[in-house]
Amino acid sequence: MANTTISVTRPATSAQPLRPGTRWLLYTVLIIISIGALVPFAWMLLTSLKDLGDVINLKFWPWPPFGNSTPQWSNYPEAIGLIGTDPDTGMPMFFRQLLNTGFVTACIIVGVTLTSVMAAYAFAQLNFPGKSALFILVLATLMIPDDLTLIPRTVMMYKNYLNWYNSYLALTVPFLGSAFGIFLIRQFFLQIPRDLFDAARIDGAGHVRYMIQIMIPLTRPAILTVALFNFIWTWNEFKWAQLVTRDNNMRMISVGLQSFLKGEGGASTHLAMAVAAMVVAPILVVYFFTQKYFTEGITTTGLKG
Repeated sequence: MANTTISVTRPATSAQPLRPGTRWLLYTVLIIISIGALVPFAWMLLTSLKDLGDVINLKFWPWPPFGNSTPQWSNYPEAIGLIGTDPDTGMPMFFRQLLNTGFVTACIIVGVTLTSVMAAYAFAQLNFPGKSALFILVLATLMIPDDLTLIPRTVMMYKNYLNWYNSYLALTVPFLGSAFGIFLIRQFFLQIPRDLFDAARIDGAGHVRYMIQIMIPLTRPAILTVALFNFIWTWNEFKWAQLVTRDNNMRMISVGLQSFLKGEGGASTHLAMAVAAMVVAPILVVYFFTQKYFTEGITTTGLKG
């Protein structure tokens, strides 16, 4: 296909400037909401650096003049040690469950991204009998509560059916497709002018080449948004991961945190907060580097379609 420069412009929107009083009121409300959202994280981090005495005495700040003289960084290795070790490898169980979570999350992100992109391209670009009805059926699955299908999916994992219980297949395969991902990426695909496809066909490009070289680069914010949503959901998944796994070395970090709270960490709030901080940290790091695409992907969805 000939080398051409492709640019897609979105329609300009006119917005009335806010009055100074309205702007300051809006900023004040946003600041209050932000503080309310950040206080639990600040409490978690500060508690993870206290000793048990400061936690019992409800001291919010762990350093002088309201607490001890030094932050208790030893809470983190102490908490990891209390979780135990993997009997097969000798690896601390926390890191084993962290690796399990990372592996399952990566598989689901790759699977959902591939299936969502291909299905969204078919719904946006191809013409086939029953396309509209099938797309409505896909969207209808979003209306089904997860708890309604939880028991049937769990039963399917046992040996009388798929025999996937206590395996990575049970943790990954049921979630390799996403109706929300298909919808979001399709909306972006619909914003790309049809003329680009006609020009690509004249240059000899087929559907696969057109999708890879033109459609995917132009819809990167939507694809990254889908990946980020699935990363956060999979990393925090608890109910399903607990139901389909039995051994601690097969479980994900959310289940490990719950087991820790039921055991040694239940009475040691400072150690429980240390584990919680380590569990949350990867989500914050990933979101910090991808929030630009996440915001763009959400705000520009639905302009056409």
